[in-house]
Amino acid sequence: MNSPALQPDAQAIVVDEVFPHAPATIWKALTTGDLIARWLMAPLGFEAVAGNRFTFQTKSAGEWDGVIHCQVLEVVPCERFVYSWQSGNQGNEGYGAPLDTVVTWTLSKVEQGTRVRLVHSGFVLPKNDTAYRNMGDGWKKVVSNLDSLLTEADAGPATGKTP
Repeated sequence: MNSPALQPDAQAIVVDEVFPHAPATIWKALTTGDLIARWLMAPLGFEAVAGNRFTFQTKSAGEWDGVIHCQVLEVVPCERFVYSWQSGNQGNEGYGAPLDTVVTWTLSKVEQGTRVRLVHSGFVLPKNDTAYRNMGDGWKKVVSNLDSLLTEADAGPATGKTP
């Protein structure tokens, strides 16, 4: 991968939150396909194994079929999970324009629980302006969804759901 994420002028979205959950609990939600489907999107072919390729399906636009192609790049249990995020089509401008980025999740144990740091890097502007704006807001919601899932799980058997 010759990723724009490695270019010095590429932009990144950063979401940094502290959750009152153990790193192992958050790790499970980040690396289990059924759970990812509950806070992000349903992955197809997902395994948290370096080199594994998987996809997400979102709303298509123009010449883009809505498929997000990912590859697991790094797995350090309960600490770091990294995957590529490639999508779009050369025929599209704005939504659905080509995107070649990297998503990095970092977990750090802190007194209040776990610091969750998401960095989605590699947005080349102005080509990726639309994705950068939309996903900047979107990732904040996704991280909030992740926290809600974890809080629901911590509530125990009364909810009938586990992470």
